Amino acid sequence: MRKNILLPWHKNLRYIIREIVDIAKQIEKIKPVYWENIWDPVEKWEKIPQWMKEIIKNACQIDEVYWYSPTRGHEKAINYIISKNPKLKPQDIIFFNWIWDAISKIYKALSFDSRIIGPNPAYPTHSSSEAAHANSFHLTYKLDPNNNWYPDLEELENKVKYNPNIVWILVINPDNPTWVVFPPYILKEFVRIAKQYNLFLIFDEIYEKLVFDEKDKINLADIIEDVPGIAMKWISKDLPWPGGRCGWIEVYNQDKDLNFQQFINTLLAAKMVEVCSTTLPQYVLPDIYESKEYKQYLQKRIEKYKKRASQAEKILNKNPNLKVIKPKGAFYLTVLLNLPQDYQPKISNPEIKKLLGPYLENTTRVDEKFCYWLLGETGVCVVPLSGFNTDILWFRMTLLEENDEKFERILKLIDSYTK
Repeated sequence: MRKNILLPWHKNLRYIIREIVDIAKQIEKIKPVYWENIWDPVEKWEKIPQWMKEIIKNACQIDEVYWYSPTRGHEKAINYIISKNPKLKPQDIIFFNWIWDAISKIYKALSFDSRIIGPNPAYPTHSSSEAAHANSFHLTYKLDPNNNWYPDLEELENKVKYNPNIVWILVINPDNPTWVVFPPYILKEFVRIAKQYNLFLIFDEIYEKLVFDEKDKINLADIIEDVPGIAMKWISKDLPWPGGRCGWIEVYNQDKDLNFQQFINTLLAAKMVEVCSTTLPQYVLPDIYESKEYKQYLQKRIEKYKKRASQAEKILNKNPNLKVIKPKGAFYLTVLLNLPQDYQPKISNPEIKKLLGPYLENTTRVDEKFCYWLLGETGVCVVPLSGFNTDILWFRMTLLEENDEKFERILKLIDSYTK
């Protein structure tokens, strides 16, 4: 090696959601695996409705969907978005290929000593990016599991007050991975703190259409006042079309701060370098959302996820070693672990025990070890949330299982293994 080619922050980049898949695939050669880690609705057997396929098929007959779209986004999609939100103008929209595209460009455009404070627990796409940018630990404010996962606003304000390098507050609503939907008074506090300390706001709202109760749905546009901010939107989960990798940012109040406006222009310039985002999903987005079938289709999915969440709460909360805080949106469930000191994990298959050995030795996190133990003995693959920048012991599973009996069987396997 002529010289070290690694950046000093390379170890901060980790995506444990994907890491456990490699292990589970090895175990699947020995025994059946219940894939409760999968966050892709289509891969988890949700059928794409025929009316949606017809819209996409018809669009594929139009030459325009094979063109480069404008860098900001296709005019058809942009005009549709601003028709639904009178606070936006065409210059307030930029399309990206998935959330990582937008997040990575935001951090590349950010000055080296500027920090974005985000929630803890934290979604790793956000936290890894922030940590890598700062070559430090991700800067966070606490979400409290003993208070419905609501943020510690006093802690947030103190951190903002005494750290002049904090320039943005990140809010994920519905939050990932806790699936809390923040009430209006909390969202308004984020705005107040940003306004008082001259900060910008980023709201990740990619699960907004999957909020269980419509009255709980409040977007950045509803409460931002005159604070400069960005809302992130995506189609991957609510259509669902994760392979479309299509989303956009909505920019608010860029005329209120020259520095913020210049930052947004930098994001646009960075997007110009790669020309544009994928055209087809943008082109069909208005047609899908405005289809007469869409609302009923979406509501049916939401009702299924609510039912699954209730099933899980009913079964798992009877176990003193587990705790479920019922989600308010999306199709995931987080389960807190309260394992006794004398808990003895069991992996009865010697081949699997040997396979898991190196992974178990490589981590000190109890929740990570637990997910390996659970996978090895029961075949249930869930995600340890140690990769979510928190010291809370817990794991995540999905609410996507189509078969009622199978889902209940999975819940009972988890329940029995933790007793």
